[in-house]
Amino acid sequence: MAGLAGASAFAAPGPWEQPAATLTDQIAAILGPGPAHLEIRNLSSIPVDQIPLIRRLLTQDLKAHGISVADSDSANNIHVSLSQDWMDGLWVAEVEEGAETHVTMVRARLLPRSSSGSITPDRVTLRKQVEWSNHDLASSVSLPPTSRGQVLAALKTNAGLAVMNDAEISIYAKSSGAWTLEQRFPFAARNTLPRDPRGILISTPDGNGFTAFTAGEKCNCNYTTQSDSAHTAGGWAVQCHASDDPWPIPNDLTANGVTSLSAFYNGARDYFSGVVAPSPGVDLPPFYSAAVIQRPAGSAALLVGGIDGKVQLVENGAIKTVAGTRDWGSDFAAFQSGCGSGTQIIASASGEAANDSLLAYELPALEAVPLSAPLAIDGTVTAMFSAPDGKSVLAVVRNAANEYEVDRVTALCN
Repeated sequence: MAGLAGASAFAAPGPWEQPAATLTDQIAAILGPGPAHLEIRNLSSIPVDQIPLIRRLLTQDLKAHGISVADSDSANNIHVSLSQDWMDGLWVAEVEEGAETHVTMVRARLLPRSSSGSITPDRVTLRKQVEWSNHDLASSVSLPPTSRGQVLAALKTNAGLAVMNDAEISIYAKSSGAWTLEQRFPFAARNTLPRDPRGILISTPDGNGFTAFTAGEKCNCNYTTQSDSAHTAGGWAVQCHASDDPWPIPNDLTANGVTSLSAFYNGARDYFSGVVAPSPGVDLPPFYSAAVIQRPAGSAALLVGGIDGKVQLVENGAIKTVAGTRDWGSDFAAFQSGCGSGTQIIASASGEAANDSLLAYELPALEAVPLSAPLAIDGTVTAMFSAPDGKSVLAVVRNAANEYEVDRVTALCN
């Protein structure tokens, strides 16, 4: 992989001795003497032929602390993930001591530094393309005031582009390479919206329509060639009604048998109440964002961004705080890029910066590991959604002039 140390850098055990010794010191401080089962997962660029060497070093150092490595599961289990971020290698140990799990980690130098001492980001490069902008529309057509409202969500369908704002759903069709406004469907009578309202558009399986959710309202939108309803115009049949139904949580793993989850939105606020159906087996805090993600071992977990700023992972009936998310904003989305472990999370930066940024992360254990350099955004990211194909993310951006655009964010593997 570009920017990583060549094979000669791994010829001697030197690069691994220090991180192995430091990690086992920390593990021993948790466990104390006794037997333990050791499992190692390589999620980094370390060559496969180096893993036995690393295992020997860890085993020897654990033995020096009185911890004998058992061949089968025991009451104590040590799961070591060899991963890396855009700065350095990162070795993470999940130490299971009976019913308790502790996490510890160390850095391991992997990436070469330039003469200035800076580190070149590797692994993933994020790219963005403007999918839609109301600035471009305003310069070419006369838009009604309701079409200039706060954009909540967007979705590309087989029949066009749907954009939801705080007053209506607009349908755009591609003409001469540009989106043109085709139809508008105002919401029904609305209650007072929260300061930062939210919404989501969920594609139908065939890609021809979608279901829209926003505070207190739900709309079923389908593209049809038959004019069979008073709500049908130009091929689109839209039916909106008051609703307190839970909103689907983005989940690209349903094809693999992973259960679909829905969360109840607090229409008087701007966040989800924490009630999820079906229950994940643990009480959740109120949250802004959530996504079902695939774990390195192949299982699924629920990632939630709480209104208190904590990002937590719900897995196997337990909820645990994810480290390395202090700089995350309130919006994130998961997608299948094919880079690294295959599944990444794109998160916005924290705060209300005039110019935001996006970073790609992986979760090899219980720490968010950056895989990319920041992608500069010309404005503030106000919402993010996984695209229906699960291979990209749509980000809603508001600029200083209070204009909105929808960016499609993809990843290039390095």
